[in-house]
Amino acid sequence: MVRIPFMKEVAWYLVFAVFIIGIAPKVEAGFAPSEAIALSKVDRAADLERIQKVLETKMIRERLEKLGFTQDEINSRLSQLSDQQIHQLALQLDDLKVGKSDALGVIIALLVIAILVIIILQLTGHRVVVTK
Repeated sequence: MVRIPFMKEVAWYLVFAVFIIGIAPKVEAGFAPSEAIALSKVDRAADLERIQKVLETKMIRERLEKLGFTQDEINSRLSQLSDQQIHQLALQLDDLKVGKSDALGVIIALLVIAILVIIILQLTGHRVVVTK
């Protein structure tokens, strides 16, 4: 087996770097329009259509029925909202992640951990033996 100088130190550095990267919070950024621009672009009909489309999904419709809301009650409450409130609700619908999980991120994290364990075992010369 060829010994590379400082391999153990490099391996520990990589473990530390991956740990730090893993605990760093995910940050999403973007441009935020000013209120004057946002108020001028309010289209009540388009926003109501967007909200109705979300309300028509099976999961949300069933949940609202369990809570005791009829379609007429929902429509009457929506009609009581101002244009700005309707627009804010329509914008917030994009942030909903109903039934969506970050399974790909979990799989990638598990693969990275497995690869690091294999590398560390190889560098230290240890072997994993499974016997019956």
